[in-house]
Amino acid sequence: MAVAIEFTIYINLIKSINCFVMKNIFSILLFFSCITLYSQYQLDSAWIYENYTKREEMIEMRDGIKLYTAIYTPKDNAENHPIMFMRTPYSCNPYGVDQYPVRWYKTGWKRYFKEKYIVVMQDVRGRFMSEGKFEDVRPFIKNKKKKTDIDEASDTYDAIDWMIKNIAFNNGKVGMMGISYPGFYASMGAVSNHPALIAVSPQAPVTDWFIGDDFHHNGAFFLMDGFHFYSGFGKPRPKPTTQGEPSYAIPGDDAYDFYLRTGAMQNFTKLMGKENAFWNDMMKHPNYDDWWKARDARRSFNDVKPAVLFVGGLFDAEDCWGAWNAYKAMEIQSPSTNNKLVMGPWFHGSWDERVDGSQLGNVQFGSATSTWYQDNVQLPFFNYHLKGVGSKDPISEATIFFTGENQWKNFSEWPPKQTRKVEYFLLEKNQVSSKIISKPKTKFSTYISDPAHPVPYREDVGLSRTVEYMCDDQRFTSRRPDVLTYRSDILEEAITLAGPIEVDLDVSISTTDADFIVKIIDQFPQDFSYGNNKTDYPMKSYEMMVRGEVLRGKYRNSMEKPEPFKPGQNTKVKFTLPDIAHTFQIGHKLVIQIQSTWFPLVDRNPQQFADIYHCKDDAFKKSDITIFHDGQLHQSKIVLPVLD
Repeated sequence: MAVAIEFTIYINLIKSINCFVMKNIFSILLFFSCITLYSQYQLDSAWIYENYTKREEMIEMRDGIKLYTAIYTPKDNAENHPIMFMRTPYSCNPYGVDQYPVRWYKTGWKRYFKEKYIVVMQDVRGRFMSEGKFEDVRPFIKNKKKKTDIDEASDTYDAIDWMIKNIAFNNGKVGMMGISYPGFYASMGAVSNHPALIAVSPQAPVTDWFIGDDFHHNGAFFLMDGFHFYSGFGKPRPKPTTQGEPSYAIPGDDAYDFYLRTGAMQNFTKLMGKENAFWNDMMKHPNYDDWWKARDARRSFNDVKPAVLFVGGLFDAEDCWGAWNAYKAMEIQSPSTNNKLVMGPWFHGSWDERVDGSQLGNVQFGSATSTWYQDNVQLPFFNYHLKGVGSKDPISEATIFFTGENQWKNFSEWPPKQTRKVEYFLLEKNQVSSKIISKPKTKFSTYISDPAHPVPYREDVGLSRTVEYMCDDQRFTSRRPDVLTYRSDILEEAITLAGPIEVDLDVSISTTDADFIVKIIDQFPQDFSYGNNKTDYPMKSYEMMVRGEVLRGKYRNSMEKPEPFKPGQNTKVKFTLPDIAHTFQIGHKLVIQIQSTWFPLVDRNPQQFADIYHCKDDAFKKSDITIFHDGQLHQSKIVLPVLD
């Protein structure tokens, strides 16, 4: 009925063309542009309506709680079909058996409809139309002994069990996938080990929210993401609903100004309110304690039966860490699992074809990488395991896109065997080199970190956290006195990096705590040009951030037991940046940046050893930061994974 009404509206719009004929040519062109878009939108909506049947079920879990589940089954029953299953906290809309999704044609999901998969979407426990109580990154229960011992793995198992028994014309094989939070539920599905679950793809999966994903990186709180997300998502849902909650409406259009004026973290907690359960729980757990460890998805990765394909983006601002490290954990903890990894030049979730993956911000990748991935990796992965297409597994162990040279490469393991660790030393005159100066004239570099004037994470003014900042031009930070910038000579040979980067700094600070942000940057040549008209940004000498990461200094030795710095005392600060896959071409420069604020991306450290979540506005102090490079005992360096 709904689709018929929409087509009537469409016909009426066609008839209204006559109203435009007498208008100016701009109005006519604008009208036909809108009609073209509307036509595409409606024809795809009609296609799924004509070829699929929708039903809605409340599937009962082992403890009696029922979960809303939308099931789309092909009308063509000439053969049995595999099931593609996704569990989400973000809603299975549209609700109603006569309401069909119209957004799927813009994403990789269209392939599974056209391949005649049975498509199943489920609201997870306690979200939207499902019963029960929601719990963020619900801890996995290894030894379940009673019906009330439920987790996301058990809910997945129970849902699949019901589907196999109650959906007609299924072939007994189920696949799961999901991006971001649904990626976490895909990971939990993999460890459910239901015998019908054959292939799972956790994509940008939420894995550990203290070490590297979303809201914390090495103990530092990612303020913009955390506040924006939980001011809406964290609101209580007293009963099933089809509607979500809006996030806090930040006044004005300058996020930097808003977050700075709001002040200390306790002021953001007041804005959240007492009923925002998970935010308030986070504020009670400032260190990596058992509460956080229980929410590390990797602790469940043992004896996993389905084939697994981890997917992530090299420039994912939210869950880049999770994709790399979930794959690595499964390799170690479940060595017999058919476990694969794909990483492309994407922002969060963009490989689902919301964009074609040929460009991010000002940086170009030379081809439609998202489309290539969908056609050559994701669809063949599921078709092979669920439909028996092909005589051998079509996916390499690691399929990785290397920026800089813009090439896909296949490996038998990740990081590749062919990598070697090469030390690059921070030197006097703001230089970086693989050759050390044993007796430099200048043995250290200094800057003043001032929380009242933090280094912005982006050059321009804006309200939302951008996706492009992950590869943005860093020339604006190079010009600040509170950022140290070390440059190599012009490269005479290309350098390809493949794997994690180790930071090894020798520092002293004038206070008892500070953050350390390290960036790996590719400086383009002075005559650089892409040779096309896809960007009008000045790309000559562009400083592309390839990877940036933060360590909250007090966690330098332990995430569980923070330690203060002793003012003025030499201290080792070591941590690891997430993996990169990038080639610094001949004629480019390798650039290393060090700073202590990255705002409002990361919350401000008061630079005093304290529980930052409960500091007052007057707690913030300046700190004199010294980075040593004396060529001997106190030498700072970056260890790069060079691919031969």
